[in-house]
Amino acid sequence: MAKKTQYKTRQMTELLTFLKSVQGNHVTVSDICDHFQSGGIAVGTTTIYRNLEKMVKEGLVAKYVVEGTSSACFEYIGTLEGYERSVCYHCKCEKCGKLIHLQCNEVGSLRQHLLEYHDFEMNSLRTVFYGICRECRESDI
Repeated sequence: MAKKTQYKTRQMTELLTFLKSVQGNHVTVSDICDHFQSGGIAVGTTTIYRNLEKMVKEGLVAKYVVEGTSSACFEYIGTLEGYERSVCYHCKCEKCGKLIHLQCNEVGSLRQHLLEYHDFEMNSLRTVFYGICRECRESDI
């Protein structure tokens, strides 16, 4: 069970509110800084990193680090008792670097196949499919 937050600073509350508002999406520290700056909220980058790392340790936030990506992505996953994280894979665009959530039963079937027939268990938090996103493909037309 995740450790509960002992105290909440104003900055942590602001950060949590923002993360909840974009639940289901990946955000970077840069995205968070842009949000706070556009809202006139003064929160330093170091404070954001520190609070995100606390939330990751507490199980409130998932951290995704994709090889070749300069910054980590974070996702609010909540604190519901009995909450079981859904399996989530990722697609990374080789042109623009966008990271896309992929929750798909077909990939789950691939995971099961690898386990049953090849005795290999895929780690959904670290599995990344590389290719070209729709926007980049359409811009090449």
